[in-house]
Amino acid sequence: MVLNVVIVGASGYSGVELIRILLQHPNVTIRHLFIHTQEQEKLDELYPHFRSFINIPIRSVSQLADEKIAELKETSELVFLATPSGVSKDLAPKFLNAGFKVIDLSGDFRLKDPVLYEEWYKKDAAEPRFLERSVYGLSEVFPNQIKEGCFIANPGCYATSILLALAPFYRRQIPIRSVIIDAKSGVSGAGRGLSRNTHFSEVNDNFKVYKVGKHQHIPEIEQVLTKLSGKKETVQMMTHLLPITRGILSTIYLDLEDRMTDEIVAQLYREDYQNQPFIRIRPQGEYPETKQVYGSNFCDIGYYVDQRTGRVILFSAIDNLMKGAAGQAVQNLNLMMGWDQTLGLTQIPIYP
Repeated sequence: MVLNVVIVGASGYSGVELIRILLQHPNVTIRHLFIHTQEQEKLDELYPHFRSFINIPIRSVSQLADEKIAELKETSELVFLATPSGVSKDLAPKFLNAGFKVIDLSGDFRLKDPVLYEEWYKKDAAEPRFLERSVYGLSEVFPNQIKEGCFIANPGCYATSILLALAPFYRRQIPIRSVIIDAKSGVSGAGRGLSRNTHFSEVNDNFKVYKVGKHQHIPEIEQVLTKLSGKKETVQMMTHLLPITRGILSTIYLDLEDRMTDEIVAQLYREDYQNQPFIRIRPQGEYPETKQVYGSNFCDIGYYVDQRTGRVILFSAIDNLMKGAAGQAVQNLNLMMGWDQTLGLTQIPIYP
């Protein structure tokens, strides 16, 4: 079976990564590409590294009226929305009403509470009926819901890194007094748009905190942890910008009510992830690095039990454009279609 797909937002970093992956997917054909910027005849004029790999005209998102979407349905079955937050909330319902399966890479449908979305994103929320319809696409944690879904809200990059490390603790309702998250991301996480914060002279030879107490992935993380544990959960999280292109490294400090050993932590991860192809648990005493997942869909997790303080410290590394965005979106596609999770995603991390 060959699935024909549309990509909206093909000029952004996540959209470009989607194209790179799907061109290597044996069961997928890219039929249509839409971008937000001015139209160009071919994708390889915008991104020359695609030259000789793809020859599809690209069109403007402004053309996506209801009639055009209905016309697209004649040649395609699924759409990826790799659009900025605030755009998908209007586009996704149109594609769903036309009969498309939808995978949304933006934050528009991750939070179920529209008031919470508007508080953290500072934008108007999507209609509640579509918020309820979306399935949160954390592949290793909610695979059954994803398999049955037709509308996937792809998780945020920070949220993916952090939740995969924390899920085994919260789904077992292990008593935790507090969680402190110290997360760091490469510059591509901010997208392709120009800004002073991501200007070369501001980022190079620099390391800084940003969105202090205001990062939009905080309520997303708390929402999932609350769902897993069955009670209201709160985390303390700080985000930092690294002078690198790709990668997220999250360090998570757990203050537990009862002490744990290294073997107990290792057993939790083995039970939950031993059959998951993209989760790699590091041996005791070894810790993940962003370079070890670069360009891949892997999430590498390490741990350290500090017997002096009683804290359990977790480490999680992902490529923010792969496992944190396009890679997980394709993994969710594979789950939705009943395919092997690894189709199109067997890229070995690039090193050095």
